[in-house]
Amino acid sequence: MVQTYRRMLQAAGAGAPHLRRTLTLLVIAAVAQGAAFACFYPLLRALLSPVPDPTTILMWLGALLLFAFGDLGLRWWAHAFDYNGPLVDITHDLRLRLGAQLRRIPLAELSRRRTGDLNNVLAGNVEEVVAPMGLVSSLVIRTIIVPLVAVLVTLFIDWRLALAMLVIFPLGVPIYRWIRTLAGAEMREGAEAHAQTASELVDYMQGLPVLRAVNQVGARAQRLQASLAQLRLVQTRFNLKSTWPTLIMASIVELGILVVLALGAWFVLGGTLDAAALAALLVVAVRFSEPVAILANITMIYDYMEAGFERIEALLALEALPVQRPPQTITRFDIQFEGVSFGYGNEPAILRDITFTAPAKSLTALVGPSGSGKTTITRLISRYADPQQGAIRIGGVDLRAVEPSDLMRHIAVVFQDVYLFDDTIRNNIRMAKPDASDAEVEEAAREANCHEFITRLPDGYATRVGDIGGALSGGERQRVSIARAILKDAPLVLLDEPTAALDTESEVAVQHAIDRLVRNKTVIVIAHRLSTVVGADQILVLDNGQIVERGGHAELLALEGKYAAMWAAQQRAKHWRLERSSAVWRT
Repeated sequence: MVQTYRRMLQAAGAGAPHLRRTLTLLVIAAVAQGAAFACFYPLLRALLSPVPDPTTILMWLGALLLFAFGDLGLRWWAHAFDYNGPLVDITHDLRLRLGAQLRRIPLAELSRRRTGDLNNVLAGNVEEVVAPMGLVSSLVIRTIIVPLVAVLVTLFIDWRLALAMLVIFPLGVPIYRWIRTLAGAEMREGAEAHAQTASELVDYMQGLPVLRAVNQVGARAQRLQASLAQLRLVQTRFNLKSTWPTLIMASIVELGILVVLALGAWFVLGGTLDAAALAALLVVAVRFSEPVAILANITMIYDYMEAGFERIEALLALEALPVQRPPQTITRFDIQFEGVSFGYGNEPAILRDITFTAPAKSLTALVGPSGSGKTTITRLISRYADPQQGAIRIGGVDLRAVEPSDLMRHIAVVFQDVYLFDDTIRNNIRMAKPDASDAEVEEAAREANCHEFITRLPDGYATRVGDIGGALSGGERQRVSIARAILKDAPLVLLDEPTAALDTESEVAVQHAIDRLVRNKTVIVIAHRLSTVVGADQILVLDNGQIVERGGHAELLALEGKYAAMWAAQQRAKHWRLERSSAVWRT
């Protein structure tokens, strides 16, 4: 629990002083409650005295009420932590810290994690560790302080009974450890099952259109059901394993109290203990047994918190890409790859000994089969990750010496799969330049050939595009993303074949928009249709992570190598048709 307390303070961040104050108040309140019980015995003796003394009775009654109301007031003040600003602020700040960490973590690391898993950390795990902080801390403190004070009060009443009560603690220790061992392992397995189920649910919901198209809704639902079944199995196993230790713990406590009360009654019958002491003992015993009996349940809540802390700390522990000091500034915009090799983790290398230079304000096309490393090259330029070998330079500056935010200020990226936020068209374009005026946004839209279709929409630029831009067609989404890149006006442009999945009409509109985007820029474009890059300054042909050919279009055709074979295949594909009689492609 000490480790959990430290983690609570770390998670609280700026709210740690509030948490410390709450815990301090709860400790004082528990001591005050114990003091109230300590006053109960002398008050009973004064009341049951053959000659009651009003002054003595009032004194002890006043002391009892003072401590009792002090306990109540301190707990009320402490629990304001749960329901007022500090707890809300801690939740807010912790999510902001996690959000800031997501901005620092290399995208290569993030891409290996499932969306549902990350969502579970930011939403579910944060609630699991923050929500119980005040209330559970209160219960834990009372389960420790109140029984100890009860033992001290019993010692004041009769040392023999206090010794008997102390026997209960050693009996409960192995049970408590048993519960922690069982709960810890099951909680971690449960957290993993929750994350897996969340990821499967996100995949299922996002993939419903595809699943319906391929008639696999039921098959994929079975996978989701399997995750849900695994989650239920883990939860059921945890409940079964935790029930018996919890019952045994409660039974030991109750049995111990009964033994103490039986001893007290025996002492009264023997004349070594008065009736007032036995009555006080009954009250103290109840207050002793209640918190100890619920200790097992509180332990489970703490283990839930521990599992949540572990997942949060694992995310916060991921290291950002290092920046050499002092950081340098990019002033020229040629791109150099020098012997670059790269692979993800322990996986085989995706790129091997990549060396090329893209002069400033030139167009370099990357072509080759799927999986040859084209996208990885563009990702490394935007420092998606650092290469294991070699160096990447822009304007002679190693990317590892540039602050990531400064690097991305110089780069505009247009992806093949466009992501638009569920916001207005205007705000999606303005994202590239938050301080841009409406006139600048509209001018960028005109340059991207999307102003006309935007103005035809009922709400114009105020039209919300829906989740992932679903309210727009593929060509419209692509042109909006190009408008965003035009507005950014970065000197380096990375294009991942933005016309590959578009119809002919949309492709023409997007191509005109790209022509405006790349004027006087250093451009790296991934090309699947070789006809779109015949005018490139240089074409790099990749295969199996290596540059196998390089040169201009005519030069590569003359080599009669891989590029020439790809060009010939695409030329033949232009003449393909589907014949009704055979339903096969012919040339």
